[in-house]
Amino acid sequence: MSGERGVGQAEPGVAASGQAPAAPTLRNLMPANVRIGAAVDGRLYAADARYRDTLTSDFNAVTPENALKWPILQPEPGRYDWTASDELIELARANGQAVYGHTLVWHSSVPSWVSESWSRERLRSVLREHVQTTVTRYRGKIWAWDVVNEVLAEDGKLRDSIWLRGLGPTYIADAFRWAHEADPDARLFINDYGVEGRSRKADGLFKLVRELRAQGVPVHGVGFQAHLRAGTAPNDATGNLRRFAALGVSVAITELDVRIALPVSTEKLLDQALLYQHMLRACLAVPTCESFTVWGFTDASSWITSHYPGYGAACLYDSDMKPKPARDALLHELRTRVTPTPS
Repeated sequence: MSGERGVGQAEPGVAASGQAPAAPTLRNLMPANVRIGAAVDGRLYAADARYRDTLTSDFNAVTPENALKWPILQPEPGRYDWTASDELIELARANGQAVYGHTLVWHSSVPSWVSESWSRERLRSVLREHVQTTVTRYRGKIWAWDVVNEVLAEDGKLRDSIWLRGLGPTYIADAFRWAHEADPDARLFINDYGVEGRSRKADGLFKLVRELRAQGVPVHGVGFQAHLRAGTAPNDATGNLRRFAALGVSVAITELDVRIALPVSTEKLLDQALLYQHMLRACLAVPTCESFTVWGFTDASSWITSHYPGYGAACLYDSDMKPKPARDALLHELRTRVTPTPS
């Protein structure tokens, strides 16, 4: 992707009047109909002023990285702990940021006290209670939810999970209906990884969304995680987003990061920047793209190093909170497309 144009071009530094203009921010340049967000560490958001200031300057939306996951919300049966999620959501709202809820149903985030040995009726009852209690608490405060997350295997078939084994495939439609009952105004998404471009898994997701919509299930949008590797672009990302939009749903880039094989070099940072820009361009090319979210904005708190040995530096800002070429690339893409709007 190194032949693509636009990265590293200087932003104007001095206005005609001789006064230096305010530095451009991502949230000010983003089209009014597309939220720009970041996954956030709630503890850093509350305690670290530099983290908070950078986050609120560049992003008008946040996704709690962990605070809304079921094991954290309900560590014991019958006992909810809303402390972390309440604090994060109220802080975001105070800073004029919309909140995207992540995630209601995910096979990797099930409390230890939930047992697969339970009857189908008990499993279904517990799942319904979790979905409806959580969505009801934040009704009117969370604009969208990842209702089901990563329900597909790599071959595009439904993932083998506690929910598929215990409840059958209808759990997916049930979860959407339960969430819609709890907050009819919230946007409800199905979210997955490895589906950003045309692939066997993306084909499986397309079929699933089409079937759910045909059944009247309130699937409003499809989230494309986009955990990518520098220098490797998804196959026809724009065309892929467009075919999903043609089903009548919104689309969103929900968890974008671009990891780099260590050590970092200037060339690798430029390849990373081009891929960030490529994904933003794909989003902006689809009228129903509702949001563009990076999975963490600073390398200081990125999940990449703990999950991908030998890789890192995946975010828009480095560990010292300094902007990288990737952020410049997003700014350039936005400046060539839109007129700045107020925060």
